[in-house]
Amino acid sequence: MGHAHESNTKRIWVVLAILTIVTTVEVALGIVKPSGLHLHGWGTSWLNWIFIILTIVKAYYIAWAFMHLEGEKPWFRRAIVWTAVFLICYLVTLVLIEGGYLYDTLAPLVKW
Repeated sequence: MGHAHESNTKRIWVVLAILTIVTTVEVALGIVKPSGLHLHGWGTSWLNWIFIILTIVKAYYIAWAFMHLEGEKPWFRRAIVWTAVFLICYLVTLVLIEGGYLYDTLAPLVKW
């Protein structure tokens, strides 16, 4: 006997709703740009940190839902997710460090 086919229509709508909400928050923050979030946090403004975190959340949820990671063994999920999280955090750290260096170095030469 073969496996019974299940409809994933409800699940697709839930994933679409969650991704739409997160994207709407990102777009709204990008349009409004609250002045309280322009204060500088660790390496950049708090608004940039919110964008970085929301983007990571969306990427994780897309991998979880559309790459079917929820059905995999826990060690395999951890290997994929934690590797990606580490590499993304590493990339963000390097970009912030290099961006700060370039800003400090080129500030006397370029009007930002």
